[in-house]
Amino acid sequence: MEGVTVRSADPADLPRIAAIYDEQVRTAISTFDLEPPPLSYWEARLSSTAHGDHLLVATADDEVVGYAYSSTYRPRPAYNRTREVSVYLDASVRGRGVGRALYDELLTRLRADGMHQVLAVIALPNDASEALHRACGFSRLGVLPEVGWKFDRWIDTALWGLTLE
Repeated sequence: MEGVTVRSADPADLPRIAAIYDEQVRTAISTFDLEPPPLSYWEARLSSTAHGDHLLVATADDEVVGYAYSSTYRPRPAYNRTREVSVYLDASVRGRGVGRALYDELLTRLRADGMHQVLAVIALPNDASEALHRACGFSRLGVLPEVGWKFDRWIDTALWGLTLE
């Protein structure tokens, strides 16, 4: 999307990041959170010093319109070169290349960090998210049936992976 800048998040971005996420908590299956997390959740994500952890934002006209992050996959040392990634967008920019711009920058940083494997979990159905991950080189690894309960129904998730090196 023309006019979009992708950069590292800073503390001033956190309320807008939270607002984008909170809307998904309330209305969508893209997160299995049932209540919006406090701002301290985002502060902790931003302040992480773990190698391979990043929080990026996409801005248009100086407003945060999306964000992507990478974080620890699991807390055991053998997983240190694997990261879980996710992207969330404001409804106004979905389908306009912002998610791709965020992931392009995030994956570049993860390669520079020496990460080996990147994983994403997608609640189903979500054709747009699956298309984004496919376009970024991810492959669908499998489906975990009925692992989430939200909006009075069971939800499957698909695990997607990308080997960086």
